[in-house]
Amino acid sequence: MYEYEFQQYRSAELIRRADEARLAREVVRARRAARRQARHGGAVAESHTPRRRGHRFARTA
Repeated sequence: MYEYEFQQYRSAELIRRADEARLAREVVRARRAARRQARHGGAVAESHTPRRRGHRFARTA
């Protein structure tokens, strides 16, 4: 009987750890999505230079 109870406890502990890991991944994913949304939403207002992006001189042949 002791082994069965120990197996039940171990199973419940593994399920708890998996749930915590899943929740942590969801939080990280949500934070990344929020940062991505903020970055793309305010990209024009946060520009550092008024110049267009690209090379200053044309490439030589």
